[in-house]
Amino acid sequence: MQPYQPPIEDYRFLLGEVLNFDEAMGELGIEVDATLAEAVLEEAGRYCAERLQPINREGDEHGCSLKDGEVITPPGFAQAWHGFTEAGWTSLSAHPEFGGQGLPFILQLWLDEMLSATNMSFGLFAGLTRGAAEAIAAHARDDLKATYLPHLTSGAWTGAMALTESGAGTDLALLKTKAEPLSEDRFAVTGTKIFISSGDHDFGGNVVHLVLARLPDAPAGVKGISLFLVPKFLPDTSGGHTLRNTLSVGALEKKMGIHAQPTCVMNYDGAIGWLVGEPNRGLAAMFTMMNAERLMVGIQGLGQAGGAYSQAAAYARERLQGRSADGKRSCVPIIEHGDVRRMLLEVRSFVEGGRALAGWTALHLDRAQRHADAAERARSDALVALLTPVIKAGFTDLGFEGAVQAQQVFGGHGYIREWGMEQFVRDARIAQIYEGTNGVQAIDLVGRKLGMDDGKVVADFFARIDTDLAAAAGDVGEVAAAVGQALALLRDATAALKDADAEEASGAAVDYLRLFALVAMGWMWARMAAVPGDTPQHTAKRAVAQFYVRRILPQAEGLAAKLSAGSASLFLLPAEAF
Repeated sequence: MQPYQPPIEDYRFLLGEVLNFDEAMGELGIEVDATLAEAVLEEAGRYCAERLQPINREGDEHGCSLKDGEVITPPGFAQAWHGFTEAGWTSLSAHPEFGGQGLPFILQLWLDEMLSATNMSFGLFAGLTRGAAEAIAAHARDDLKATYLPHLTSGAWTGAMALTESGAGTDLALLKTKAEPLSEDRFAVTGTKIFISSGDHDFGGNVVHLVLARLPDAPAGVKGISLFLVPKFLPDTSGGHTLRNTLSVGALEKKMGIHAQPTCVMNYDGAIGWLVGEPNRGLAAMFTMMNAERLMVGIQGLGQAGGAYSQAAAYARERLQGRSADGKRSCVPIIEHGDVRRMLLEVRSFVEGGRALAGWTALHLDRAQRHADAAERARSDALVALLTPVIKAGFTDLGFEGAVQAQQVFGGHGYIREWGMEQFVRDARIAQIYEGTNGVQAIDLVGRKLGMDDGKVVADFFARIDTDLAAAAGDVGEVAAAVGQALALLRDATAALKDADAEEASGAAVDYLRLFALVAMGWMWARMAAVPGDTPQHTAKRAVAQFYVRRILPQAEGLAAKLSAGSASLFLLPAEAF
């Protein structure tokens, strides 16, 4: 496997020439410029390349094990975690009040991309810890914040999210875990959860579980779910956390991929926990963590495709096979073959377009949290909410497809473990499933997000695209025109879905989300292609933009045709005939 090359040049291009990073930071009063941001990303990329990629394959082959009820992670993972925390990477975007660095979220998101490209199993420890901290910061009492947030921010402790039960997957209304009050603020949590990523490890320190459970008098359904902070270790009389709580790992799931990530069956046997947020409002509190995780998972798809692409491109430049197109040369590098170029460009056009869209979204997340104008905060928050299911589902679908395409470049070698490509495919697959399956994300987009503020949020987003396409038309007319035509199809589909019933919306949702993602990335390609300059990077951007609008964006017409066909054909076959 080739050493990982962090995409620093692309980050630099996006920060300085596409996303107007310095201007955005100035508007928010954040004293970070592109030069500092690049330096941070360079250091992050170095850590991922030098410490995390080298243990990725061994972690996959060794996997996690369970010994005397304790999880043992693969060799090198505990040491890598301690190095990661000592370098401050867990505190990158966290609030300074609890020891965080308070850096812009775009740096966090692109760090997540590099983590996913080099060691997805490892990156989950960091992402879940950050998500737990965000939920506690948003909803917990001040004493819980003071106790837990400094340790989670530093990475001395880690976090886990415990939602799923064997009989309650996506439908959380069916969950059965109970929480019995012991005192005014302490509860005994009893139940079993499955699929709990980072449920335990051997890094040392505490593991802070956020657990959904029901109080004795809770109403039925999702309106009766509360959220509890349940730590592995409880506070002792000396002010430390050394008392073992009554939660345990019942088993480790045997999985298709992310073998180095301990996915646990967790048993809570009257485990002591504290209520986070209001009683029976736990789902709303948990969604603070889930929405953060959904952006992270989308970036996992992006990172996996990017990591696989870099391996495939290097292989294609070196692998000699076949004759040149004119038949005059034999044993040419396979990068000269049209079909190999097609596969590589399909992956690259997603990775670079997705990276730009993720960066734009991350800047709006900072606006939603830090802008001085409340109306601007609300506007950006709505845009992030709109794009969250698009990034989660669109990026993970395209990320898996990209990993498969990159594997295909290797031919038979891609199927053999030593080249590392089959691990990309196996690891990428989970991102389409967890944190809400991609079908659920699509239904969320169509059923909830399109209707925000009576459709004004999505209309605002489309208007932003219109403005940028008009500005780009004079420089890259073909690109802007093609994206404009696809946007028109997306607008028509949006209008058609406005009054759709649940059956129609469900049948259309996945195709609609993919159409939305393709147009949104086309918008980014128009912006990137319109950047003036004659460096190799500028030339490459314009070339890939041409490929995107000629070979990828035409999918929009097929998706629009599928959407206009309606859902009737989905229900012609009786259920018993399947």
